[in-house]
Amino acid sequence: MDLDTTRFEIRLARTEEEVQAAQRLRYRVFVEEMGAAAGDSDHARRLEQDRFDPYFDHLILIDRKRQVEDPLDRVVAVYRLLTGDKAALNGGFYSASEYDLSLIEALGDSTVELGRSCVLAEYRRTIAMHLMWNALAGYVVERDIQVVFGVASFHGTDPKVIAPALSYLHHKHLAPPELRMRARSERFVPMDALAPEQIDRRVAVEQIPNLIKAYLRVGGHVGEGAWVDYDFNTIDVCLVIRTKQMAQKYKKYYMRGSPPL
Repeated sequence: MDLDTTRFEIRLARTEEEVQAAQRLRYRVFVEEMGAAAGDSDHARRLEQDRFDPYFDHLILIDRKRQVEDPLDRVVAVYRLLTGDKAALNGGFYSASEYDLSLIEALGDSTVELGRSCVLAEYRRTIAMHLMWNALAGYVVERDIQVVFGVASFHGTDPKVIAPALSYLHHKHLAPPELRMRARSERFVPMDALAPEQIDRRVAVEQIPNLIKAYLRVGGHVGEGAWVDYDFNTIDVCLVIRTKQMAQKYKKYYMRGSPPL
């Protein structure tokens, strides 16, 4: 699909209906497409939601030319964003259920947690994610965010299947000690099942989802260990980026082409 940028509106959700539109897209992607669990009321309304949603900012991408019967279906890409100050006032970060975030909390830097990123299937090979990243960069600059982090997912719950990718991430993109958040023990999956010389780089890179590749290209690192999320039918890794490095890498990536992973 060749898309004109003028057909899109991208901004933070302003109303409860717009938040529900973000949740509708999340339902279509995470529940219907990827097999995540949902309650009876969520299935009835076709919304994917949790207790953290009221505290997040919801970044939404609307296709003005998209013909829909239900206004909740106008949103074609979403991100949800939770700043550290809001998390402190409202029970913490979503990622804390999977990772020990004490290192992030001890930094004293301004932070934002990213999550629930998804794009409607027919928009995934378009400029949609590029527009979302541009808006995310503006959000970070406007709020003087210094550290961006959050969990990102591999589909499925068998770590052996993605051992090449997890091992590649561990050996090549492990976060420095001061940012190396560790998966909680109850569902901890070691990410170094393969030694560096055992990894087929081509296989490993092919297994890594595009969103995780995007984080790596702008300077992202992974935490220690992965986490199996049976409710979402995923294996999660925690990514963290210092925004100063992110800005430099982002400019290089979009202005001069993609660097190798």
